[in-house]
Amino acid sequence: MKTSRRRVVLALGSTVLVPLMGADAIAQTPSRADRTFEALGRRWLDRSMRYSPASATTIGDHRYDHEIDDVSAAGRNASLRFTQETLQQLQAIDRTQLSRANQVDYAILENSLRAQIWQTETWQTWAWNPLGYQALAGGALYGLMAREFAPLPQRLDSAIARMEKLPTLLRQTREELVPARVPVPHAATYAAQNPGLKSIITGMIEPHKGTLSASKQRRMERAIAALNAAIDEHQAWITGTLVPAAQADFRAGAQIFDTQLGYTLLSNLSRQDIRQRADAAVISVRQEMYRVSKLALAGRVGAPATPDSPTPEQQQAAIRAALDLAAAERPARDQLVEVSRAATEEARAWVQQHDLITLPEGPVRIILMPEFQRGVAVAYCDSPGPLERHLDTFYAVSPVPDDWTEEQATSFLREYNNRATLDIAVHEAMPGHYVQIFHSNRYPSTLRAVLGSGSFVEGWAVYAEEMMIESGFRRDDPLYRLSQLKVQLRTITNSIIDQAIHVDGMTQEEMMTFLTQTAFQEEREAAGKWRRAQLSVTQLSTYFVGFQEHLETRMAARQKQGAAFNLKAYHDGVLAFGSPPGRFARQLLLDEPIQ
Repeated sequence: MKTSRRRVVLALGSTVLVPLMGADAIAQTPSRADRTFEALGRRWLDRSMRYSPASATTIGDHRYDHEIDDVSAAGRNASLRFTQETLQQLQAIDRTQLSRANQVDYAILENSLRAQIWQTETWQTWAWNPLGYQALAGGALYGLMAREFAPLPQRLDSAIARMEKLPTLLRQTREELVPARVPVPHAATYAAQNPGLKSIITGMIEPHKGTLSASKQRRMERAIAALNAAIDEHQAWITGTLVPAAQADFRAGAQIFDTQLGYTLLSNLSRQDIRQRADAAVISVRQEMYRVSKLALAGRVGAPATPDSPTPEQQQAAIRAALDLAAAERPARDQLVEVSRAATEEARAWVQQHDLITLPEGPVRIILMPEFQRGVAVAYCDSPGPLERHLDTFYAVSPVPDDWTEEQATSFLREYNNRATLDIAVHEAMPGHYVQIFHSNRYPSTLRAVLGSGSFVEGWAVYAEEMMIESGFRRDDPLYRLSQLKVQLRTITNSIIDQAIHVDGMTQEEMMTFLTQTAFQEEREAAGKWRRAQLSVTQLSTYFVGFQEHLETRMAARQKQGAAFNLKAYHDGVLAFGSPPGRFARQLLLDEPIQ
């Protein structure tokens, strides 16, 4: 499906224009330890922005909009030294003397610092992962032009300055990447994405050239010409040097996977724990899919048998037949954005009518995914930075590629049929990512916003899908429930293939069989997941783990509050702490010790 995007690239950080301290701690008198920690956090946020101007822009700190990241060895080592120094200073603080809010932020910051050091020194992603550089190069311009955070002439001036500097970044990228260490799928994806940088220029910058003075127009033209030439030069290197030389194994292996899993989730669950839970969840969700399929197939001529105690073959046939009914009602090849827009409005109206959670005032904007980001995810939610919460949120939908055959397009649209698209609108927008990030951005700790937990964010969106069903959404449409269960099964199998591919050696053929048979995915969806699983490590586990954490936290809140439990109050409450890892949200909400 996608990944929700905060668009923080290579380095993390923010500015210091809002309080570091959380709302749950503001009423307390800060201790000496609190003051020391907050000062350290402010220094880290401030310096991080200097090291990553592109990230600063997307977060809302515009002091460095004319600058670009230094991805050379010297720049990387300077950032590494700063990270190591910050960790040393952090460890000198007695966390037991901190407020509850700062204890959480301490843990999140420590986890991030350790992860950055490990990724730089041990995993060395800078040497083998070109997609980080791609996101940085594209985001540097896209972040300036996508949202109207400043007058257009000011943003164009910054865009010109960055276009003038991007050829240096591309050159540094070639110097730092070690082609033999780059995995084949990463090189191939990079080759497909790099030309998309030009689409940002032609689609978002050049059309506004006439708003500039004659002298600035000439400067823009020179910058565009030089950058286009640099992109062509870089593409020639990618196709002529990188792609032929790329030979590294994309599989992370157990040691790398387990280490990164700990940093990604900041959870007590091990890889083995996740697999055990996921295997059990596959069985239970398929049982529920069979029950719903019986309802959808009842009375239909030619429907397969649906006995109360089916054989595995009967269960498979019934679920497949019912899913085929849902797949028959699908968008036209060029109507995905329009169908997604209507689906988002239907979900919004239901949430508002049933008062399930406090909603943002403004709408989410449904857009075609920018070309430079295509090829990894089908959709994503792109929220504004925590310092610019008033700006637009984008729900980006990837179009059907022009070079796909009609058979490939049909496979894709069977997967993303009308009902599945509605469920994804729930996940991405209402009341999923868009609503959750709206609440997160209201929390006053910039540090926590910048270091938000992917498992909390993705887990909430999966929880939102299930919660909508519980509230009665599309109650009389068993095919919608079936479609939602199929998407939920996808999140479960995501966590299985994540470790099975990177640790257990699962082959493409084995994964395709598993996803198309066990999880009922269409061929195009499963093929896309193979590509995505190769390009990411542990991110696919965030959906299922986060979903489990949200369900467990709600259950604990119900047990504690009893008859006083109110669903809207719970939702507003659990989202009021930003986007910390699930265990910290639970501890803050239920007044449990911070561990």
